[in-house]
Amino acid sequence: MELIFGSDHAGFSLKEELKDFLEQDKNHQVFDEGCFSEDRCNYPLFSQKVVEKVISGGGRGVLVCGSGIGVDMVANKYKGIRAALVRSVEEAKLSRLHNDANVLCLGSRITSFDLCKEIITTWLAEPFEGGRHSERVAMFSNIGEDSSRRL
Repeated sequence: MELIFGSDHAGFSLKEELKDFLEQDKNHQVFDEGCFSEDRCNYPLFSQKVVEKVISGGGRGVLVCGSGIGVDMVANKYKGIRAALVRSVEEAKLSRLHNDANVLCLGSRITSFDLCKEIITTWLAEPFEGGRHSERVAMFSNIGEDSSRRL
């Protein structure tokens, strides 16, 4: 599976740790859309880069900022994106099973690396359950901005 990562400066270290963790698993191709250091930067720019790749390529995105809230808010502005701010393994599971989340949002100042490893492992393993959830997801899948609009 293709995984597209992005973060701001606050999420940089966690993003790097998660990439290293996932690159050990040969079933995943990991791409990094930035940022590339702990120098101050703006999370909307990196969120948009990840979202555009997810929309065009069909992979899943992983966004990290200090709280996870900012990147989640940006990602969910885009049509076809179902971003989930996840802080527990159960939320990771349900975001896939019930909501077919295609972008995982994490907060580096909120959630430990060890818990993030469990969250991302669960999130990648769970399928979309479909069934009654398909109708609900379809109700909001076409709401949002066109990804061609640039920040």
